[in-house]
Amino acid sequence: MVADRPEVRRIGMDALGTALRRGWSDFVAAPTQLVFLCVLYPLVGLLAGTLAAGGDAMHLLYPMAAGFALVGPVAALGLYEISRRRERGFKAGWRNAFDVLRSPAIGSITALALLLAAIFLAWLWVAHLIFASTVGTLPADASEAMRVVFSTPDGHRLLLWGNLAGAGFALAVLVLTVVSFPMLLDRDGGVAQAVGTSVRAFAANPVPMLGWGLVVAVVLLLGSLPLFIGLAVALPVLGHATWHLYRMVVAK
Repeated sequence: MVADRPEVRRIGMDALGTALRRGWSDFVAAPTQLVFLCVLYPLVGLLAGTLAAGGDAMHLLYPMAAGFALVGPVAALGLYEISRRRERGFKAGWRNAFDVLRSPAIGSITALALLLAAIFLAWLWVAHLIFASTVGTLPADASEAMRVVFSTPDGHRLLLWGNLAGAGFALAVLVLTVVSFPMLLDRDGGVAQAVGTSVRAFAANPVPMLGWGLVVAVVLLLGSLPLFIGLAVALPVLGHATWHLYRMVVAK
């Protein structure tokens, strides 16, 4: 029913800075960088293995690295729980991140996570099609492959259409999930209500939400240099900040 829909507030660009500051405060109070390092090292190994596999798999390296941001909201679930506990005055530490598994909304959360996984796979498929229709093949040598991508007309078309497609997928995920996962954890009204609220939140605040998407992209890029290790801090801070952005946008 419309009357049961959560109220969506309008926010300004200053809310993004407030969310980041509160996210940093949560991270300092309950640091989780070691947990994320345990996740990131296998990820780095996977990407390195893809690169080492040579020309047959090298074209998937960038789509895989960029595409992990599409499933980032799932990785942040435990961070939302930590922020939620701190907000309510409860003791919160990295172990509480696993309390999500006992959430009454775990079914809805799993369904939405599967949707993101499907979007991630769709992105890889589209990226492969774009590669196949432009460059087609890459030399096994990494430096020669970079020359083909950055110094040939086919490479330029690959970069143009690949990045445009990636931006489209990222925008879709932002619209669908900017508040939906925190909302499910906070008050399970089902996937449809959570996603609908996220869409309404974006529609009510298009400029701040696009700004938030840009902030996330820049912080993730900086955190990826070098060797993705900075993500051990960037991901938790962004996760906590997303919880606080949800609180500012969706009324209790």
